[in-house]
Amino acid sequence: MLRMDPSFDALLARARRLSAPGRRRLLGIAGAPGAGKSTLAERIVAAVPGSVLVPMDGFHLAQAELERLGRAGRKGAPDTFDAAGYVALLRRLREPVPDEVVYAPLFRREWEEPLAGAVPVPPDAPLVVTEGNYLLLDTHPWAPVRDLLDDTWFLAPDPATRVRRLVERHVRYGRSRAEAERWVAESDEVNARLVEGSRGRAELVVRE
Repeated sequence: MLRMDPSFDALLARARRLSAPGRRRLLGIAGAPGAGKSTLAERIVAAVPGSVLVPMDGFHLAQAELERLGRAGRKGAPDTFDAAGYVALLRRLREPVPDEVVYAPLFRREWEEPLAGAVPVPPDAPLVVTEGNYLLLDTHPWAPVRDLLDDTWFLAPDPATRVRRLVERHVRYGRSRAEAERWVAESDEVNARLVEGSRGRAELVVRE
């Protein structure tokens, strides 16, 4: 594991080394809620020609299913995702089939629901970037994810900055500030502590 405070240009150069025509590589970006995973992943994909972003969050269970299971109050915890489905998709993405487009789901935060078939991954995409909280967990059913990725980064920003981002994001999507602060304290930060325990499995720890 390499610990760094790299510039975006250094991270981009690392991603570009992974990307090469005629082969498929998977880059995983992990970190606690609010760490900046999606922002960094989007910037990398925008700068690496032909690359595609496939977020782990597309595998959120639907709200109705979370309510049926009694897990709606813990939405975002490891057992509120279809982890086995995510693993199966990564296995497909590692072995592209000529002329076959693979479709991945996307999480629509404004709906708080996943949307199936929203992200097309063409067979000639040289790099797939995937990001999410639980890419580095070593417990069932998440454990296989790590070995399906060619490079793994763990984002570790200043904790106060991360929590502030989380609260602001929840407010932006409709919660009152009091509700947002309570959700962060009682849900997001519980998950953050779990995610933090997985940072040792990353090949690169990125600190702001």
